[in-house]
Amino acid sequence: MRGIRGTIITGGCILLTGCNTHQSTLAPFGADAADIRHLFLLMLAGAVVIAVALALLMRHAVRAPEGELGLRGGMRLVLWLGGIIPTILLLGLLVYSLPFMRPRPIAPADLQIAVDGEQFWWRVTYRPAGAAPVETANEIRIPVGRTVAFRLTAADVVHSFWIPGLAGKMDMIPGRTNTLVVRADKAGRYRGQCAEFCGLSHALMALDVIAMEPAAFDAWLADQRRPSTSQGDGARLFAQNGCNACHTVRGAGPAGRIGPDLTHFGSRQTLAAGILPMATANVAAFIRHPEKTKPGVRMPAFPQLTPAEATAIARYLEGLK
Repeated sequence: MRGIRGTIITGGCILLTGCNTHQSTLAPFGADAADIRHLFLLMLAGAVVIAVALALLMRHAVRAPEGELGLRGGMRLVLWLGGIIPTILLLGLLVYSLPFMRPRPIAPADLQIAVDGEQFWWRVTYRPAGAAPVETANEIRIPVGRTVAFRLTAADVVHSFWIPGLAGKMDMIPGRTNTLVVRADKAGRYRGQCAEFCGLSHALMALDVIAMEPAAFDAWLADQRRPSTSQGDGARLFAQNGCNACHTVRGAGPAGRIGPDLTHFGSRQTLAAGILPMATANVAAFIRHPEKTKPGVRMPAFPQLTPAEATAIARYLEGLK
């Protein structure tokens, strides 16, 4: 009994480690994830019923007198329990679940967000109808109650776009654009994750997802169109060390396209694609040695920068809001 109790407690603790409200299909904030949870709970209940029925049948078979079930009765039992009843159950489940698989309709006026997966970060471009696109990185904001179409692709290897509380997974394939249509129903801050092994730092490729009330989202998107106004010694060091060869800071010189757009970097809540909290020390350390945070990252290291210089650049970037 002690062994059984210990196994149950251990298993329960392992299951509890997967419980959270910011990255879980069981805690949805989108309509599609809610449908997925509904189907999961339905199938789980059916599986429990079948498992209990089989356990009772096995108990009866073990305790039944020898010879009680003949060949003809056994064949009938196999036919019903192994063929007819499972077929009816699976057919019923298929018919019930088909409406949930219908793609969500999208109108020309709906917001489109292009997301490109790269090793190991996310390029995000908002394409509102009738307005110029706005590029950001490693953070996605969506309006609550509005339909949003994600246009998903990859620049290097296959990635997989997954925001568990919003919708199901979808692959991001180089040379191909896949479309995922979603609708958030609840405001809040959540988390997404690359769900396809894409290299050494695959597990470190996350993103913040912020669902906002429509008016707040519209104001935020309008603010994102503004160029940067931050200046100072850090801006000079940023340009002097060639950072703008890879990164864009709109309104502050040449625009690089290789790395993430940093125009409003300081308004983000995390850095390194959702891995580290936004803090001066973290930004400065990532500038000097990004490979220590993300093995295999394509951003070059800058060990030649002194801690004071890296800190100055970090403070400049945090001022980009």
